[in-house]
Amino acid sequence: MSETVPPASAAAPSSGSTGATGAFHRGHTDDLMAFLAAAPTPYHAVAESAARLEKAGFRQVSETDAWDAENTKAGGRYVVRGGAIVAWYVPEGATTHTPFRIIGAHTDSPNLRVKPQPDSGSHGWRQVAVEIYGGPLLNSWLDRDLGLAGRLSLRDGTTRLVNVDRPLLRVPQLAIHLDRAVNSDGLKLDKQRHLQPVWGLGDEVRDGDLIAFLGEAADVPAGQVTGWDLMVHPVEAPAYLGRDRELVAGPRMDNLLSVHAGTAALAAVAGHATSPSPERRRLPYIPVFAAFDHEENGSQSDSGADGPLLGNVLSRSVFARGGSYEDWARALAGSVCLSSDTGHGVHPNYAERHDPTHHPRVDGGPILKVNVNNRYATDGAGRAVFAAACEKAGVPFQSFVSNNSMPCGTTIGPITAARHGIRTVDIGVAILSMHSARELCGARDPFLLANALVAFLEG
Repeated sequence: MSETVPPASAAAPSSGSTGATGAFHRGHTDDLMAFLAAAPTPYHAVAESAARLEKAGFRQVSETDAWDAENTKAGGRYVVRGGAIVAWYVPEGATTHTPFRIIGAHTDSPNLRVKPQPDSGSHGWRQVAVEIYGGPLLNSWLDRDLGLAGRLSLRDGTTRLVNVDRPLLRVPQLAIHLDRAVNSDGLKLDKQRHLQPVWGLGDEVRDGDLIAFLGEAADVPAGQVTGWDLMVHPVEAPAYLGRDRELVAGPRMDNLLSVHAGTAALAAVAGHATSPSPERRRLPYIPVFAAFDHEENGSQSDSGADGPLLGNVLSRSVFARGGSYEDWARALAGSVCLSSDTGHGVHPNYAERHDPTHHPRVDGGPILKVNVNNRYATDGAGRAVFAAACEKAGVPFQSFVSNNSMPCGTTIGPITAARHGIRTVDIGVAILSMHSARELCGARDPFLLANALVAFLEG
């Protein structure tokens, strides 16, 4: 199941932007915007994350190779499986039972994904047949310029990333003249009939046209594409917004904001551990970053948080360094995971939808997510761990709990805690327009999160 990471964009910075003291600042948010633009799919997000880790000295290891001491000695390593990546840094002096400090995140976002027979159309329009992935705000995909990206599987068993990052598709909304009650009764969209994008004109539907077009865009010889995982994405670039540019609007913040911060934090911690004195810092834990796919539809896949990937990687790392099952069990028992996913900032037009005593503000610092029914994994002991990290980093944090009259969402935190027996804390950044094709966050929160993650990894 191992994969070699395809080349990422040449412009990928190494770790976000840090000042002389190592703290992330506004440059981290600039880099987040570049990361969002370069990662229209989970596969591209993994490639971008791997590129940054490579520049920080990490090296890829294959799941199909034997892991010996050479592959797992002190230093940074990572494993890629589809749209997921697990990276870790073994510090000098680590034992076979040294606990892990883990940052968890997910690479996927709700969107429209191409069906196995993609070529469709009628009434002189050429269309692409799509399926709904996760729980997107469907109206946010209407009347928007859309590109197409993903992974092509070739006849020789390799894969190739493809990204048509220009206006290619559009889901046109019905004119108000033909839907007179839309503003009074609300927009009603049928997922099958109303969300198939157009991409050209023509009365004849020709099977294979879309895949041939994408194969050509990826410089693949004709007839070599035998499988695909393709998805639609908005092509409008991320941008600062507001009078003082204090907001960021962009796609896939849920949850590439956390993927980007986790990557930057792990790279920074590895740099701190190897830098000359007095910057060099001893690590009492093995820092880990795990970004999974398929969170938006339940995490039950070989590359999802409910799959075996994280456990396999961590156990093989222990055993390859000469550890026993007893060492593995001891390491897990002392480990902690921060599951970082975006959360709901208080909405000025819908404040009554929030709990009256918990109103997380955009740019108010990371949020600690709590739900006593274990939709989030946070407990009091976990809160103390996160509070200590934020205090060390000089970062404020807030608490989020749902209004009792509304169901609570969930994320990979409870899955990680239950599957691996690791104390897990659910955190994130407060945003608006969650699951929209274009979401909104504060410009400070991304680097406040990254600073808190560094402090957590360093213990």
